Amino acid sequence: MVARGVPEEAVMAVVASLDFTETSNWWRDINDSPLWQDRTFHLLAVLYGIVAAIALVQLVRIQLRVPEYGWTTQKVFHFLNFFVNGVRSLVFVFRRDVQKLQPEIVQHVLLDTPSLAFFTTYALLVLFWAEIYYQARAVSTDGLRPSFYTINAVVYVIQIALWLILWWKPISILLILSKMFFAGVSLFAALGFLLYGGRLFMMLQRFPVESKGRRKKLQEVGYVTTICFSCFLIRCVMMCFNALDKEANLDVLDHPILNLIYYLLVEILPSSLVLFILRKLPPKRGITQYHPIR
Repeated sequence: MVARGVPEEAVMAVVASLDFTETSNWWRDINDSPLWQDRTFHLLAVLYGIVAAIALVQLVRIQLRVPEYGWTTQKVFHFLNFFVNGVRSLVFVFRRDVQKLQPEIVQHVLLDTPSLAFFTTYALLVLFWAEIYYQARAVSTDGLRPSFYTINAVVYVIQIALWLILWWKPISILLILSKMFFAGVSLFAALGFLLYGGRLFMMLQRFPVESKGRRKKLQEVGYVTTICFSCFLIRCVMMCFNALDKEANLDVLDHPILNLIYYLLVEILPSSLVLFILRKLPPKRGITQYHPIR
């Protein structure tokens, strides 16, 4: 029953605003709760620890299968996955202590270094695909590895320079610039997967021999390209919001749910899926020719 003189639309608007307030309070209560913060960060630590353990086990299995080939691209890829996820796990175990570190730039270094290593890890996969693509087309690949090292060196030098400037003069515009720079790096990685993953996928589609191995490789490249392109694109968008909107800040303790969603989408799920898709071991020596791309 509506009170006399009060329009029904106004009453419904008040009810709707009350529902929104309850939702906002629920979200705020979780964000402000030290218990929920610790639970969320410890959950992230466990998930990262599981992914790191999977990468390490796979690295050991590959080494036992083909120990004579040294550090192939496949081995380095799994080692970097182990490193990135292992460091992330440790950071989230001690997340509350990390937030207390001074100067503040130390916090940014500990939180951002695994992101840089994540970029290097998956840029290595792009390099691997680029080498396969150009070798199949009888094109020289001599310039690919120097380009890979140069791009990574430039990214690390710029990021370290931004950290040093922030340490010397911690102003907000530099922090925004640092986050936008990494958004640009993530977009560059996404385009790399789209370019070379797409090229390799199209080449495999045109391959004249129909076989089970070809179909599996086609699916592998298609799935990994989609996953990695999506995760780096999401990271790019999220880093832009992180830089420009305080409510989307990922470097604070009181945004645990946002941290959970972000790291699940851009690192944990993509790493888990890619490790599962690329789980096949190289053939033993003597069974077939195995020529690692170094």
